[in-house]
Amino acid sequence: MKHIIILGDGMADHAVERLGGKTLLQYASKPMMDFLARKGRTGRLVTVPEGFPPGSEVANTAILGYDLNKVYEGRGPLEAASIGYEMQPGDLAIRCNIITLEDGKIITHNGGNLQTEDARVLIDYLNEHLGSDRVKFICGIQYRHLLIIKGGSKHILCNPPHDHPNEAWRPLLVKPEEGLADGERMAAQQTADLINDLILKSQELLAKHPYNVAKAQKGERQANSIWPWSGGYRPSMQTLMEQYPQVKTGAVISAVDLIQGIGKYAGLRIVKVPGATGLADTNYEGKAQAAIDALKQDDFVFVHVEATDEAGHDGDLELKLRAIGYLDQRLIKPIVEAIEQMDEPVCMAVLPDHPTPVELRIHVNEPVPFIIYYKGMEPDEVQRYDEVACAGGSYGLLRLQEFMQAFMSIE
Repeated sequence: MKHIIILGDGMADHAVERLGGKTLLQYASKPMMDFLARKGRTGRLVTVPEGFPPGSEVANTAILGYDLNKVYEGRGPLEAASIGYEMQPGDLAIRCNIITLEDGKIITHNGGNLQTEDARVLIDYLNEHLGSDRVKFICGIQYRHLLIIKGGSKHILCNPPHDHPNEAWRPLLVKPEEGLADGERMAAQQTADLINDLILKSQELLAKHPYNVAKAQKGERQANSIWPWSGGYRPSMQTLMEQYPQVKTGAVISAVDLIQGIGKYAGLRIVKVPGATGLADTNYEGKAQAAIDALKQDDFVFVHVEATDEAGHDGDLELKLRAIGYLDQRLIKPIVEAIEQMDEPVCMAVLPDHPTPVELRIHVNEPVPFIIYYKGMEPDEVQRYDEVACAGGSYGLLRLQEFMQAFMSIE
C-alpha cells in the first residue's frame, strides 16, 4: 500500500453569516472531497500541541508524525534546509518576511504579493547595506526569506506578521525571553536589539529603492520592511523511513520553502513544479501530475497547497471558495482518477493543517477535519467533507501523531 497526503493549508474555516451560517467547506462546491468522504472514513485532528503557536511549521510537522517537543526549532531552520543553506554551528536561522507597512500599521505580511524576481533584487540590496560577518540575508520564494545571525539566541519573542494585520507594528517588535541563555551565544536582549535595528534600517533603505519608489508613484503597496520571526537552531529529526519501515522512498510537492524544508529533514525528495506559486493561481494540474508520477516510484507522497491559507490571510472569501474548488477539481480529482487505475493500492488522506478563517485573517488552534480513503475500504456514515460533518466520523478526534500512526497502519 502506497500513501499520499493532500493538504490544503488553512482550508478549514468558521461559520460565516454571509454564507447563511455555513463554513466555507460546507458552502463550497467540492464534489471530489465529498465523494472521498462518502467512500472513506473521516474524523477530526488536533494538529497543534499545547503551548505551541498554530503555525504551519508546527501543524505540518505534527501531521507527519513528529513530536514537536523533541524536534521543534521554528520555521527558520526548515526554510534554510529548503533553500539549500547548510546551517553552521552557532547559526540562528530566522524566517524573514518582506512586508507592507502603512500609517504605522502592518498592512500585509506578503509585501503586496511580492514576486521572487523582485524580492531577489531587494534581498541583494539589503545584504549590500546591512550584511556583515554576523548578519546575512538569503533569498527564498516571493516574500518568504531567511535571516542568518551568527551566534544569535533563539530565546526571543517574535510576532508572526500574518497574525497582526492592520495592527501597529512598533509594539510588535522583538523582545527577549527573560532568564534563558545558550552558552557562548549572544544574550537574548542583544539578539532582539540587533533584529529590531535591522527592521528599522531596512525601512529606511527599502523606502528609497527604485522598486518601492515606482510602487509609490502608482499608488500600489510597497515591500517596505523586513519582519523576522520564528527562529531556531538546526533541528534533529528522524526520517520517515526510519519511523515507518514500509516507506523506502518519498516525495514532497509544495511551492513553500517551509514545507520543502520539513520534507527534506523527513528524508523526502523535493519535487519542484513549474508555475507553482503558493497562491490561487498556482499550477494545480502540474502538481497533480507530479504527484501521480511520484506515486509510480515512491511509497509516500506529501502534496501541499498554500492557496487557501493565503486567501484566508487576505480576508478574501470569494478567493478562498475558488481555491477550495480548484484544489478539489484540478488537483484531487485527477489524482483520484489516476489512483483508481494503478495496480498497487494507494491510501489517500485529505486535510488542512489549521483553520485560517477569512473573517479573522489569522491561524487558529482548532481541530481540523480529515478524510482517509482507499479503494474498497469500508466507509463510515459521513456523506460530506466539512468541519461539522467530520465530527461524526468513525475516527473521532485524533491528536497529533495519532493521525500518522493511523494512516500508516493501513497496509
